Amino acid sequence: MWNRNTDTFLSCVSDFDGAGIVLFGAPFDGTTSYRPGARFGPAAIRRESYGLESYSPHLDRDLSETSVFDGGDLELPFGSPERALAEIEARTELILSRGKLPFLLGGEHLVTLGAFRAAHKKYPDISIIHFDAHADLREEYLGERLSHATVMRRCHELAGDGRIFQFGIRSGEQGEFIWSAGRTELHRHNFNGLDASVRALAGRPVYLTVDLDVLDPSVFPGTGTPEPGGVSFEELRLAAAAVCSNCRVVACDVTELSPPWDHSGISVAAAVKIVREMLLSLATFNEEE
Repeated sequence: MWNRNTDTFLSCVSDFDGAGIVLFGAPFDGTTSYRPGARFGPAAIRRESYGLESYSPHLDRDLSETSVFDGGDLELPFGSPERALAEIEARTELILSRGKLPFLLGGEHLVTLGAFRAAHKKYPDISIIHFDAHADLREEYLGERLSHATVMRRCHELAGDGRIFQFGIRSGEQGEFIWSAGRTELHRHNFNGLDASVRALAGRPVYLTVDLDVLDPSVFPGTGTPEPGGVSFEELRLAAAAVCSNCRVVACDVTELSPPWDHSGISVAAAVKIVREMLLSLATFNEEE
């Protein structure tokens, strides 16, 4: 029996057996290359969620009306990325085996690889929709193949060409952009082309990964690698809702909130609201299917 976390996200008080969506955290930032602190993201999102209403005026729906289980955070070894990924993969695999949708809170972006490994096992034809400031397509970073800068390259090794759809990308080595041609569908700077990708993926399993540094640092300074020129909060909210409301999302994550770098709290507030809107959109889509 997996007990509900003591401090839950908003109104996510369903038990595991009755839940359609399972929320869990991966507080890991062992490969962060610039500003550490993303390990504190999941706990901060839960803690600060009490400052936000469970009702969404955008969707006219209340989170208390949904069945979401909050299982708390994994206890991960900070010194071993591979062991941390194995723990995340195992937990995601358990959730999927029970017919539920895993919703992962990071942590640095490398945590996506653990969850995607499990999702790919169950859905070999799965595609990824990736929101981020960074391409994350390096073969290695400082000699390491497992890094927040290489996570989409590692996911590509599983998914293959034509399965990764990237949006908001405005940073990376020139070689990453060259390598992506014909391998990923990379959209620079914004969400132009997202509607076409959503239509193309209709009915197919999708993994949605949201690196919150896709937001402009003026909106979201609390992240490990801030990159000027990002999207607005409303643009991200609408994009995430479009995917969660129209795609067959079978697993997802929100990553790269680093609370120590924003003492104002606006970054945590933005993360909390994005998670709420995604949960409500996912719940509505799954109930209508």
